[in-house]
Amino acid sequence: MDIAEVLTLADQLIFAKTGKHLDYVQDAILRGTLEEATYTQIAQELYSSPSHVRNVGSDLWKTLSKGLKKNITKNNFRAVLENSKIYNYQSAIVGENVTVGENVTVNHNFNVCSEKARSPKTPQNPQPTAKQPRIDIGDAPEISTFFDRTSELTTLENWILSRTRLITILGLSGIGKTALTLQLIPQIQYEFDCIIWRSLHNAPPLQTLQTDIIQFLSQQQETNPPNPPLSRGGEEIQPLSPPLSKGGLGGVIHHLRSHRCLIILDDVQTIFSSQQLAGSYQPGYENYGTFFKQIAESCHNSCLILISWEKPREIASLENQQKNCQTLQLNGLGEAAREIFTEKGLAESEKWSELIDLYRGNPLWLNTAAAAILDLFNGNISDFLSYDSLVLGDLEYLLQQHFQRLSDSEKQVMSWLANQNKPVEISKKPALLELSPSEFLKAVESLRRRLLIEKVQKGDRTLFAVQRAIAEYLNS
Repeated sequence: MDIAEVLTLADQLIFAKTGKHLDYVQDAILRGTLEEATYTQIAQELYSSPSHVRNVGSDLWKTLSKGLKKNITKNNFRAVLENSKIYNYQSAIVGENVTVGENVTVNHNFNVCSEKARSPKTPQNPQPTAKQPRIDIGDAPEISTFFDRTSELTTLENWILSRTRLITILGLSGIGKTALTLQLIPQIQYEFDCIIWRSLHNAPPLQTLQTDIIQFLSQQQETNPPNPPLSRGGEEIQPLSPPLSKGGLGGVIHHLRSHRCLIILDDVQTIFSSQQLAGSYQPGYENYGTFFKQIAESCHNSCLILISWEKPREIASLENQQKNCQTLQLNGLGEAAREIFTEKGLAESEKWSELIDLYRGNPLWLNTAAAAILDLFNGNISDFLSYDSLVLGDLEYLLQQHFQRLSDSEKQVMSWLANQNKPVEISKKPALLELSPSEFLKAVESLRRRLLIEKVQKGDRTLFAVQRAIAEYLNS
């Protein structure tokens, strides 16, 4: 019995119990287990964290135990296969009265191949099959590690299963938005016929992006598909309003209706203007707003995921239609971020929680701080925390990317909040700010859309504050 047979059997069992096929992580865990790899080694192949792989593995063994009616663990999985001459599984029912896995027989001839577990970025079989969608994620970056985001992944998966058309994932730089979305793809890939990932880092014009998407969805057959004609009683009729153009949005919607597609757009903030309120499009990019709105409101079963530092203006009104539009605000890792310090080899574990709170569990910020602690303070966290400035060179650069995008009114509000000793109310505009009440509230709203200020609830009072690290940056 070779690895392919083991995976086929496992896939049938998992599908019979859960209605889902093996995803990339489960596949890699099974392959790695048969090759006697540790969870850490498997995680390295997947660009994930050992804790996440271990959690997925725990659920996988429980499901296989139920299907095989044997106690299966990572330690005994290979032995169970080698010691059992025949497995007979009766009537594993999946789907609508479809029987698979009935009287599945596995012979004792067991031969483990040397093939390594594959990465989510390099599918073993790039050609589409009955179970494998066409995937193009060449624009996605390489992710070195992934931390446990089980609840966020579950939320996103539930939205996709409920046919949400537009999902926005918001978060500050380094919080893990891209890594989360890459980790989501293996879990939901079988829900789609096509999956395409495109970065807006270079701010492509909408027409260029739409042509690229249409070429992929049509398998390079067309860039300007015609709009389907309207008819009544077999006779073609003219629409009451001008039809969508052959290409562009009309072509994209045409394919989103013909197939279940997932389109992922990363770095959406690059199409917004700097020194303007959040979500203000650059001149010539306003049609992106129409694009997002039409995808949310048009009738289709596909999904568009936006990954951004700030929320597009259209999203706020679209969120009222929860079936069509949802937003996930990605926050820090919390205590799960301790894994960063373990991997870095930092001592003084009693100080780790203080570091996590200081940088709000942002993985990139914590990695940057940990590297500085090792390099400049010989790993001594106490010395680092007692230093005058907690925002050093690399971290200062990361924060500067956010602040150079702010309008003048936002900068005034941020400076005022950074000098407050505790969260404050905004029911009245501070007298020292040279802003009208309307300008003040618009600036606060815009900063919230950028996630640069936090809302703190105290009883029935709503207060606002700036993260400590951001305040340190502003006051340095």
